Amino acid sequence: MARGKSRGERCGDHGRDCQREVAIYMLFGHNTDVKAGETVYHVQTEDRGTANALIDTTVYCRGRVLHRRTNNYIDLLPLDPGREGVLRKRIDDQHRAVTEEIRSGALHLVPPPMPVQENLSAKKTADSTVRSNASPAPALALELINAKTWLAGKRASLHVAVLKKQNREAVAGALVTARIDGAANVTEFSAETGADGQARLEFEMPRLAGAEPALVIEATQADSKGQLKFQLKARPRVPTV
Repeated sequence: MARGKSRGERCGDHGRDCQREVAIYMLFGHNTDVKAGETVYHVQTEDRGTANALIDTTVYCRGRVLHRRTNNYIDLLPLDPGREGVLRKRIDDQHRAVTEEIRSGALHLVPPPMPVQENLSAKKTADSTVRSNASPAPALALELINAKTWLAGKRASLHVAVLKKQNREAVAGALVTARIDGAANVTEFSAETGADGQARLEFEMPRLAGAEPALVIEATQADSKGQLKFQLKARPRVPTV
């Protein structure tokens, strides 16, 4: 519905047309979700129209009405553009007052019990928030020191350095594992870094069976992790004469 400028309507009067004005005004209102603690309240403020001349604010939570505040504006009737501006301000002020009282705790509200499904969802969200607020584990950086010479014939010899990614500090006591993805039989080899943050792994290269074999090196220490991955390409055989 609208309140605003009037428009004309034609009517009959003793067989002649006449001009009559019909008032059209805009109905004002607000809808706001307010979070207090872990509870979300929906605050709705609306103008009930000139027939009632009421500004009505209702607070809902989980489908129930928890609070209602009503003030009349009979003193502004009949409305004109100037009084309409005053009405708009009163609606704004009343809505703002209720939302601020909820946020500050000045308006004491007791939310209804949470449905079982919603309760489970809220618990998952809270757990997720606790995890996200915890300091993330520092990432690890891995380096294959002998990247150009690690494979000699069928013998693999990996010299790996494990560092903290943020400051390049050597990580002692990290578990380093290596495997060949795409091997006929996938086997994982492991070693632990020393005080210098380095580890050595030696193993026989398995037979490759996958279309895109890769050397995968991983390191873990507590919750910190890092990975290196190298795509393996078969060297072309030199034809014999």
